Amino acid sequence: MATRTKIAVITGGSRGLGRNMALHLAAAGKDIIITYNSNKEEAEKVVAEIRKLGRQAEAFQLSTSDTKGIDPFLEQVTSHLKQYTGSPNFDILINNAGIGANHAIAETPDAVIDELYNIHVKAVFMLTEKAIPYLNSNGRVINISTGLTRFVYPGYAAYATMKGAIEVFTKYLAKELGGRGITANVIAPGLTETDFTKGGLPQNEEGRKHVNALFAQGRIGQPDDIGNAVTLICSDEAQWITAQRIEVSGGQQL
Repeated sequence: MATRTKIAVITGGSRGLGRNMALHLAAAGKDIIITYNSNKEEAEKVVAEIRKLGRQAEAFQLSTSDTKGIDPFLEQVTSHLKQYTGSPNFDILINNAGIGANHAIAETPDAVIDELYNIHVKAVFMLTEKAIPYLNSNGRVINISTGLTRFVYPGYAAYATMKGAIEVFTKYLAKELGGRGITANVIAPGLTETDFTKGGLPQNEEGRKHVNALFAQGRIGQPDDIGNAVTLICSDEAQWITAQRIEVSGGQQL
């Protein structure tokens, strides 16, 4: 009897860590649906890369800053899946879409707090809530957090606070969905070199040496480090891992 291909939905999959997760999961035999905020062209490039790996892939627009788009998005996804697989269900939900912000606590604008909350807390909660009926038993929910909930860099209080909320939310998900064999875990990347972070990293050798020294393994993280960890948690072998915050940081700031 043929094994059914598992399907992963990844928000913010058109670039950075989300793109890397999508490609790693596709290489591991999963079919992929990604979301993009505004850059459809980049999303279609990711879809094309996944199809070259022999997997099915689609991209749908979703702005997680406005939760009114969640219902229409899920309707698109489930209609597409029902048409092409016979079922509206999928197996893996990865809440990855996000933005950064750097402000001292006393200087954080209300608008920034609202935007971070909408994207990193409200949208994650609501998308997951509405996706639960479509998650297959023994599925996976992975929420992306940050190393900044453990170690502290001034300026990231608002961002890290939102991610801390999601770490708590994930434990409740694990408890409530565990009866169906669905696991819920947090992947918390440390500083990782992507297009999202490159602008803030030193370009000279001395500066790079200083940054690398922050890590037990002596180097800054790379997208593949995160993609590999996500693929591991999505594997059948990780069925007994749930309600965990898994920091993927190479031992940053121990």
